Order: sequence, then C-alpha cells, then structure tokens
Amino acid sequence: MDFHIRGFLALLLFAGISLALPENFTSSPQINSNSVLVALLDSHYTELAELVEKALLLQTLEQLVGTHNLTIFAPNNEAIDRLLDPDFKRFLLEPANLKSLQRLLLFHVIPTRIGSSESTRFTTLSDEEIHLEKRGSGEWTVDLARVIHPDSVTRPDGVIHGIERLLIPRSVEDDFNRRRSLRSITAVKPEGAPEVDPRTNRLKKPAPVAKPGSAPELPIYDALAPGPSLAPAPAPGPGGPHHHFDGERQVKDFIQTLLQYGGYNEMADILVNLTSLATEMGRLLSEGYVLTVLAPNDEALAKLTTDQLSEPGAPEQIMYYHLIPEYQTEESMYNAVRRFGKVRYDTLRLPHKVVSEEADGSVKFGQGEGSAYLFDPDIYTDGRISVQGIDGVLFPAEEVEAKPVTKTVQPAKVVAKPKRGKLLEMTCQIMGAFGQESRFTSCH
Repeated sequence: MDFHIRGFLALLLFAGISLALPENFTSSPQINSNSVLVALLDSHYTELAELVEKALLLQTLEQLVGTHNLTIFAPNNEAIDRLLDPDFKRFLLEPANLKSLQRLLLFHVIPTRIGSSESTRFTTLSDEEIHLEKRGSGEWTVDLARVIHPDSVTRPDGVIHGIERLLIPRSVEDDFNRRRSLRSITAVKPEGAPEVDPRTNRLKKPAPVAKPGSAPELPIYDALAPGPSLAPAPAPGPGGPHHHFDGERQVKDFIQTLLQYGGYNEMADILVNLTSLATEMGRLLSEGYVLTVLAPNDEALAKLTTDQLSEPGAPEQIMYYHLIPEYQTEESMYNAVRRFGKVRYDTLRLPHKVVSEEADGSVKFGQGEGSAYLFDPDIYTDGRISVQGIDGVLFPAEEVEAKPVTKTVQPAKVVAKPKRGKLLEMTCQIMGAFGQESRFTSCH
C-alpha cells in the first residue's frame, strides 16, 4: 500500500501540480511518470522496493535518475522473503546497520544503461565492481546470480534485469561476520548462587548448564513440586535444566516392569492414576536425582482402609514415605543392616525417616505392627531408579503410636436361672409343706 501511495504522489508531481515551498528549499530534479523508479515501485519486485524505502535511498535515486541512466539488478520477491538467511535479514533490518543495508542495495545499481548483451565489469553505486558475463549455455550471470528476466522493465532513463537472488558485496558480508563473531565471544557476567523463590520453591532463573552426570544444583526436597495442600495444580512435566537423563522413559519402564512382574498392579495404578507421582518422579530423574522405591504389593495395599485414603493428599503422603532419595539395592541395604544394625533412610516425606534392620535373613522396614519385609528384591534397577518389593504399607512411627488402641471389654456372663411355671411353683410349695422338697432338683 505504501508503494502505491508513493507512486500516486509521484504521478501527481509529474502532472505538474506545484506545491508552495519555502525559498530556501531545494527540490530534487523532476522525473516523468515513465521513469524506471516509478516502474520499480509499481512492479512485482515489491520486496526490493520495500528495502529501498527502509534504507532511505529513494530520494538519492530520484536525484541520480535525473542525470544518469540506471541499470538495476532486481532479485525477485522469493529470493528476499524466503531464500535469504533469517539471521542475515535480521542483521540488515537493524537500525544500527543502516549503512550496510544501503551499501547492499546500491551494489545492485549501476549509473549507466547496460543491455543484456554486454559482458564486462562495471562499478556500482557502492563503489564496488560486479561482473556481467554470458556462459556457454547462453544464460547471463551477474557475479554468482543468474539473470532470469533480462530486460524485465525498460524505460527511457533505465532498465531493470531480474536476477535469481540477492547480490551481497564483500564489505557487507564482512560486517555481518564481524558482528556475529562479537556476539559469540561476548563475555558472560559472573553470577552468584542460584536464587530460590520461597513461594514456589523453584529457581528464579535457570541454573547454569552443568556437565553431564554432575549432581543437581538443588536438594531433591527443593526440586519437588508443591504438595496438594499448598497448590492443587498438577506437578510439572518431566524434563529439567540438565537434559542429561530421560526420566519419563525410565519411569514408564519401571511401571511396565511392575505390571509384568505381577502382584504390584495397585502400586502402578496409584502412581499413574490416583496421583501425579509418576510425572513428578520422571521430572526428578530428568534433573539428575536418583530414587529407591519401596513398593508394597497388592495384598498389602488391599488392607488400607477408606479412612486412610479419603483425606486430601493422603495417597501422596503414603507414597512419599516409600520413596528414598538414594540409590539402594537389596545387597547394599542388607550389607548396611548387617554392619550397623539399624539404618535410617531419609524419605521424601519430611521429616520422617524409615528404619531398616536385619530380621530372619532379610531386611525389615518399620517397627512393631507397622513393619514390612523386603519381599521381592531388585524388581527394577537401572542405576537411576531402584524398585524393591515389600509385603506391607509403611507409616511413620509417630502416626502408629498416635492411633488409639480400642480394647473390646467382654461383658460378664450372667447365668439366668430358668423361670419356673405356676404349676411347678405350687408343687414345690406343697412338697415343702410335707418336707419332700429336696427330692426335686427343679425346686432349688
């Protein structure tokens, strides 16, 4: 639209409409409506005309066309809009690089009329040379670009030849490479320790890129998503700032292993459907953390009552107590209890710990009635996540002690004497009068 308006104004100027201008104003030489510049603005080379507008070169070319015949090598719209490198186009359109854009456009203009049959070197308006030659196949090239529409537009004061791509002078190419090199070697300001947002427990800005296999920047408790009591939104998806581990795939593998192993379908259902822990575990593994899962079997989970699962966040809290932020196998845990007796492991349910000890040649977790034995060792171990099957659901010791113990008091049995009928009562009275009552046991 802007180009058509400018062309319309040019036509008004060429028709002889005079404007009242100050005496000290110097106008550019008048050109007629058949000028090559008017043809460029109204032609199908609109992308080139737009660049000429942005480079503020229109007035310069209007002054030149009044004294010279111009030859313009115009790339088509596709060459500028689609085939041009996006980074280079962004470089040209930055206000700080206006000089580079002007040199590039003037490199396409020669201040003399050149037909499509001439072959030699010419100096452009940017004071750099281009080479026009005819190849053996009969096609003409200007530098490395083919002339696809020779004599596309011919006017008395110039000619436009259509070419297949943009011509880039060496000076502009050097400016672009120099600017790109400066961006790549720009010094990075030193940063302090990562700041944690106390509301979301997340980093305020991404942590610097760590080497593969390095420990995560934050403790695992800070990396956990807020619990349901703090924020009902689901936990974020897997994938962290490290991008060294595919935690989502690992969690899918171990859940699939639980289903194929048999006897742990309820555990898999809780992780995937009843809670969002599978997603949360995948995210933690992706960020470089390790986990050991104490997985209760189906028989143990079937003993949970409705009251234990109905409170908000209860399934998550139960499962958090079965997640140990360490990588442990059956062998490492058994060796630990054999050597140290009782071993306390941190869990993701702060501040509670799970106690383990040796019992009957195996590892027992918990104490008293709420204990569970290592039932199916090493169901899944891949170096990042370990799954150990147990035969009970674990609860913190404080919760087990706080449960009221209701003792059922058996009522005292009262032996009721059989009721005697009226006839038997009268018989006992008569026999008592004669002293014969002792012969009938029913009378006592």
